[in-house]
Amino acid sequence: MAFLTKLFNRSNTKNVKEFESFMAKINSFEEGLKKLSDEGLKGKTEEFKRKIQDSGFKNQEETKNMDSNSRIEVRDKLRGNDNAIDKVLQEILPEAFAVVREASRRTLGQRHFDVQLLGGMALNSGAIAEMRTGEGKTLVATLPAYLNALTGKGVHVVTVNDYLSRRDAVWMGQIYSFLGLTVGVINSESSFLYDPAHRNRTPEGVPDSEGRFGASEGEREPDATRARVDGVSRGTGTDSGVRDPLDKERDQLGAFKVVHEFLRPVSRREAYAADITYGTNNEFGFDYLRDNLEYSADRLRQREPNYAIVDEIDSILIDEARTPLIISAPTRDAESVYKQFATLVKSFNLDQDYTVDEKHKSISLTSDGITKAEKALGIDNIYTDKGIKSVHHLETAIKAQAIYHKDKEYVIKDNQIVIVDEFTGRMQPGRRWSDGLHQAIEAKEGVSVQQESRTYASITFQNFFRMYPKLSGMTGTAATSAEEFYKVYGLEVAIVPTNKQPIRIDSNDQIFQTELGKFKALSRKVKELHAKGQPVLIGTVSIEKNELLSQFLKAEGVPHQMLNAKNHEREGEIIAQAGKKGAVTIATNMAGRGVDIKLGGNPSTPEAYEEIKSVGGLFVLGTERHEARRIDNQLRGRSGRQGDPGQTQFFVSMEDTLMRVFASDMMKSMMGKLGVADDEPIEHKLISRSLESAQEKIEGFNFDSRKHVLEFDDVINTQRKSIYGRRRKLLLGKVEDVESELLNFIGESSGKADVGSEPSSERHGLVLKQMVNSGARKDGFASDSSVRAKPIVGEGLTSAEPEHNLVSIINKKIAEFGRENFFDAVRIILLQAIDMYWVEHLEVMDYTRSSVNLRAYGQRDPLVEYKKEGLRLFKEMNAAMQAQVIKVLSHIVPMVNGVPINAEQKNLKEVKENAQIIGAGDGSSNSGATGAGGVRKEAEVGRNDPCPCGSGKKYKKCHGVGK
Repeated sequence: MAFLTKLFNRSNTKNVKEFESFMAKINSFEEGLKKLSDEGLKGKTEEFKRKIQDSGFKNQEETKNMDSNSRIEVRDKLRGNDNAIDKVLQEILPEAFAVVREASRRTLGQRHFDVQLLGGMALNSGAIAEMRTGEGKTLVATLPAYLNALTGKGVHVVTVNDYLSRRDAVWMGQIYSFLGLTVGVINSESSFLYDPAHRNRTPEGVPDSEGRFGASEGEREPDATRARVDGVSRGTGTDSGVRDPLDKERDQLGAFKVVHEFLRPVSRREAYAADITYGTNNEFGFDYLRDNLEYSADRLRQREPNYAIVDEIDSILIDEARTPLIISAPTRDAESVYKQFATLVKSFNLDQDYTVDEKHKSISLTSDGITKAEKALGIDNIYTDKGIKSVHHLETAIKAQAIYHKDKEYVIKDNQIVIVDEFTGRMQPGRRWSDGLHQAIEAKEGVSVQQESRTYASITFQNFFRMYPKLSGMTGTAATSAEEFYKVYGLEVAIVPTNKQPIRIDSNDQIFQTELGKFKALSRKVKELHAKGQPVLIGTVSIEKNELLSQFLKAEGVPHQMLNAKNHEREGEIIAQAGKKGAVTIATNMAGRGVDIKLGGNPSTPEAYEEIKSVGGLFVLGTERHEARRIDNQLRGRSGRQGDPGQTQFFVSMEDTLMRVFASDMMKSMMGKLGVADDEPIEHKLISRSLESAQEKIEGFNFDSRKHVLEFDDVINTQRKSIYGRRRKLLLGKVEDVESELLNFIGESSGKADVGSEPSSERHGLVLKQMVNSGARKDGFASDSSVRAKPIVGEGLTSAEPEHNLVSIINKKIAEFGRENFFDAVRIILLQAIDMYWVEHLEVMDYTRSSVNLRAYGQRDPLVEYKKEGLRLFKEMNAAMQAQVIKVLSHIVPMVNGVPINAEQKNLKEVKENAQIIGAGDGSSNSGATGAGGVRKEAEVGRNDPCPCGSGKKYKKCHGVGK
C-alpha cells in the first residue's frame, strides 16, 4: 500500500536531510574565512554580487530606464529560465552562509549552529522552517536574507509587531552592516535606516526615542571606543578593548531591548530601497495599497516584491488570513442612527427576539424580534427596499451587544473603542471593524461614534503574500497546519531538529467542572511553585481572564506581573525576565512572543541559571485550550529552550469556550454525574480525547472558512492584478507606454460605446457623471516656468462625432502642445479614471458578494454566481471607463494658471493623506503618505468661458449662475 500513499497523498513536509550535503561545504570555508581581515570578509559581498551580475541577471536599477515591454520581457525571461537566479544563488550559498556565520561571530559573538544552517537552507528553498522556541530563528533569518539581498532586488523580513522589527534590525543589523549591506525598518508611524554612526549625531539637549539626552562633543566617547560600532570586530583581536556603552547595552539586552540610537529616521522610500527591510505584515500591505493610490512615480514607496521571510508565519498567514487590509475614507452616516439602534436592542432578549451562533459569530432575528423592531421603527415590513438598511443596523447592533464584549474583543481607551487581537491579546489602535460594527459598539458603550468609511483599496494577507515570487517563513508550530500551508501558499514545512535534545515534561491536562473551581486550583498550584522559587508563566485567552486570575493570585498572596494589551509597551522586557527565581508572569495568549525566556533572567548569570535549573526550570501553565493545537504548542514552547529543563500543563474546565461550543452532549452529561468538587481535577481518557477531537473539529472548520474566503477573494484579486498592473504601467512607463495604453482604450471601446454615451450600469453611471464633472483636472501639461497648462474639458467633440475624428483631434493636440506634454496629461487622466471606477467597482462587488449567498436557495452555487457577476461587472466597468476617457480626452485644451481641484479628486487626495485604516492592527495610515503642500487659489473664470467643473457648459449657465 506504500505506493498508493505516495501516489495519492503528496507530503506537505520537506525533508531537511536533502540540505545536509551542503553542510560540509559550508564548514569547509570556516577556517579560511577566520584568517581574513574585516575588509577582506566584507569584500566577499562585492565578489558575490559580481558573480550574480556576470550571470546576466539584471536588477531593478538596471531595468528602470527600459520601456515597460522590455522590462516585462526581461522579467519573464528570468522567471521562465528555470529559476536562473536561484541557480546562481545556489552555487554561492555555501560560501555566503559561511561568510554570514563568520560575520556574526565577529559582531555578535554568536556562531550559527549546524541546525541553524539547515534552517537557513530551508528558508532559502522557499519552505517554512519549523524550529522550536529558543533555537535562534532571528539569527537563522540572516542567512537567506543576506544571500537573496545580493541580487539588489531587496528582501522583506516580516515581523508581527513594530517592536520586533526595530529590535531585529538593530540586533541583526550589525551583521548586515559589517558585510556592506543596508538595513531599513518600516513602522506604523515612522521608518528608519540602521546607521551605526547615527548614535553620535544626537544633538546636546535633544532627547532620543528612549528619552535620553545627547552628550556634548567633550562628553562623547573617543573614536577608539566607537571602533567596534563602526565595524571593527571582536573576533580578530583588533578591538581596542574599550567598549562603547550603547554597544555594550545592545549586546547584553539586544534580545529584548531596542537601542534606538542606531536607527536614523528616513523616508519610507529610502527604507524600502535598503537591501534588507524589516517591518510588520500590516505596514508592508498598507504601503502596497498606498502606492496604488499615487499619481507620481516619485512618491512610490515600494519596489517590486522579490523575497519575503515571514517570522511567526502561522500567526500571519493562518490566524490573520481572513483579515483584510483596507484603506478607506469617511462617509456621511448620522451618529443618531447608531445610537437609536443601540438603545432599541437593549430591550431585545436572547432566544426570544434573536438567537446567537457562537461558532460562526452571527445572530438571527426571530419572528418576535422582527415584530418588535417593526413596531419600534414604525415600519410595516423591514425586509422591503425601504426597510432593508434598518435590518443591517438592527442586526449589527444586536451583534455588538451579544457577541462583542468589553475587555475581551475590545477595550475602551481615551474614549475610543480599541480592538484586541484575539490571537495575541495586543491592542490594535488604528484598526476598525467594517460594515458599521465598530460604530455599533461605540454607540453601545456611549463613546463618540466615528463615521463609516468607503473602501478605496483593499487586499487580504493571503493574496498579498502570494504576490512574492519567493516566500518562506519561520515558526515553532507549523506541522499541524502543513496541509493548509501547502494548499493555499504552496509552501512545504521543513521540521528542523533541535540543537540539544529537549527534556521538557508535558503533563496531562487537569480538567475541572467549573471555571471558578479551575482558577482556585490553579492559584494554589502557582503558590506552591512560587514557594520553591520555580518561575511560572501563565497563559490566558483574554484580558478579562488575565485580571480575574490576578485577583485569585492576590488572594493567595502571590506577587506577579501581568502582561496584556493594556501594558504591551513593556511586554518584551517583562517576558524576558519571566525566567527569574520566583517570577510569576500572566500573559494574554501569546503576548511577548518573539522574546526568549532564559532561566535566571536576561541577562543571566551561571549561578542564577543553575539555581533555576535545579528547581525544574520554567513551569508553563495554560488556563484554557485554544481553538488550534498550534497555539497550545506555542505556549508550551516557551519552556524547555535549548535543552533546558521545564514543565507544562493545562488547566481546563467544561465552561471554557472550546468545550462549551464543541464538546459532545454526552461528555457534558457525564461530567455532571461524577459529583466531583468544583476545584478538584478530573482525569479521564474520554475527556482528553474529547478535547483533542474538539480542537481538530474547529481547526477543520476554520480551515474550510479561510479556504471559502480565499475562493471568493480570488475573484476580486484577479481583477485587482489587472487594474494595478495597468496602473503601474502608466505610472512608471514612458511616453510610448502611455500612448500604447491610450490606443488600447480607443481600440477596445470602438463599436462598444459612442464617444459621449452613458454606460448602462446605474452605479457606474454615477461615477461617469463624477468623471464628467471632474474633467480629469490634475497637473498634466508641463510647459515653461511661466505657464502651468492643465487639461480641462472645453468646447470639443459631441457624442455624434465618430471615433476616427477623435484620433485626428488627438494628433492635432500633440502637434499643438508637444508629444510629451500631451501624453503626460493623458497619463493623469487615465490614472484618475482607473481610480474612480475601481473604487466604485469595489463597492459594487461588495454588495454582490453579500447578495449571492441567497441564490443557494435556488440551487445555484454562490461562488459560481459571484464569478459570473464579477466578470460582467468588470467588463461593464472597463467599458464605462473607456467611454469616459475618450470623452474627456476629446475636450482637452491648455489653460494658463491653475483651476480648482474638484471634490472627487480632492477626496482621492485626502484618502492618500488621511486614510483611515480598517481591518488590520498595529498600524496607522498616515505614516506613508505626504501632502502635496500649499493651497491653490481659484482662477478667475469669464462668464462665457467653459466652466472649470468639467461639465462642458459655459460658466454663466453652470457654476456661474447668479454670479
